[in-house]
Amino acid sequence: MAGQILNVTKTFQKLTISSRCKLVGTIINPFKEHELQVLNSSSTRNTNFFNKLPAHDLWKGITSVSNAGKKRGRGKNVSKSKIKDLNRGQVIGLGKANIIWPGLSAPIIRGKELVEQHQLPEDPEREKKLVQLRDQMGIVKRQKLSPIERGWSGSKMPGRSIGGPDPIGEDTFEGFDTKVLELKTVFNMKGNLGRKRRQSALVVTGNGKGLAGFALAKGNEARIALRKAKNRSAQKLMHIKLFKNHTVCHDFFSQFGSTKIFVSQKPEGHGLVCHRAIKTICEVIGIKNLHAKVEGSTNVGKVMKAFFLGLISQKTPEEIAEEKKLHLVQICKESNYFPTVIASPTECRKAQEIPKDEILDFKQYCFDGKVVLQKKKFPPFYTKYKSYEIYLKKQEKFRNQAEVKRNLIAEYGEIRSFLTDKYPECRQYRREKKVEENEEAEA
Repeated sequence: MAGQILNVTKTFQKLTISSRCKLVGTIINPFKEHELQVLNSSSTRNTNFFNKLPAHDLWKGITSVSNAGKKRGRGKNVSKSKIKDLNRGQVIGLGKANIIWPGLSAPIIRGKELVEQHQLPEDPEREKKLVQLRDQMGIVKRQKLSPIERGWSGSKMPGRSIGGPDPIGEDTFEGFDTKVLELKTVFNMKGNLGRKRRQSALVVTGNGKGLAGFALAKGNEARIALRKAKNRSAQKLMHIKLFKNHTVCHDFFSQFGSTKIFVSQKPEGHGLVCHRAIKTICEVIGIKNLHAKVEGSTNVGKVMKAFFLGLISQKTPEEIAEEKKLHLVQICKESNYFPTVIASPTECRKAQEIPKDEILDFKQYCFDGKVVLQKKKFPPFYTKYKSYEIYLKKQEKFRNQAEVKRNLIAEYGEIRSFLTDKYPECRQYRREKKVEENEEAEA
């Protein structure tokens, strides 16, 4: 019998692949040579691609990019929010039917007895919990930021605060705040690694009282780059002069590369009307009122450097008065254009000592002779009509009345006539207050 089985196997091995395929499932019975017993056999496979791998690997295969693709900068728009946790809300042994499953929802042995599978009575509280778990399935809640904590655009980092710098030994940076100006991805070409991806962070740090510094740092991750830049900026602090602790000392012009900035001093209540990078820097320094016009390149790094150069080159009113050897007088709308002396020199020049070609216009002196580009102003539409000419003729006798009053107050301290010295009765009549009249009547 053993010899017969051996012969069958040898003959089967000698057959070709096609003839073997025809004889699949055919076995020769050695006990009955004249009969062939046909057995239908089918291979069963209880595993497939989807139950061999966990959910994380399945999602990774769909959403991720190969290492070669990462080096070439592919897969930038692949969002992590698309990856769902398939096990979220699932608890082993907790299903619709309230059944005790030994080994899953209950121990196999309790004391000396084996625990058997059995169904428990209905529990309404348990059903509520199941509904809550099902509701949580597949819901990805995005962390909401407070409107104050948001940056320039939504939840992106530029414009957001990342806190004060880390303490160095006994030095703690209390009252300091750091804001991100720029966070971007940069690449560097390496001979062995190819394109190497890194994060570049530009931040500015300040205490809101005239101390500020900026720094640029890089790292493999955004968190590392931000921390390095924040701590580095705290080691490069600069003192910036402020006028009345709310604005710049004077108007100034500053330039870095092709970026030009014209900064104007503004009174309290005006606010920060400027580029968003300049506004963020002003909030960190402590400047509350400012107007800035940027011309040329608006690259954030260049705007920041140009603005800091202008802030450092500021002069106090006393320094300007000593340099020009003239009185520094402020004339603004808030004081009804009434001249106010801010600073005076130790020795003031006389009118004969001032050369004719010297620039005495304060704005032109601050802007180094530069002029701000402005749109052409067209005359109002109503100047075309004859009714406007009639109006001008009627208002001619009142022309410059406000300026004359202001000049009289500045020169004489009151509104008076040019004949008052000769005729003292040529003064403005002022009625006495009613309070004084009432006091006299009571007395």
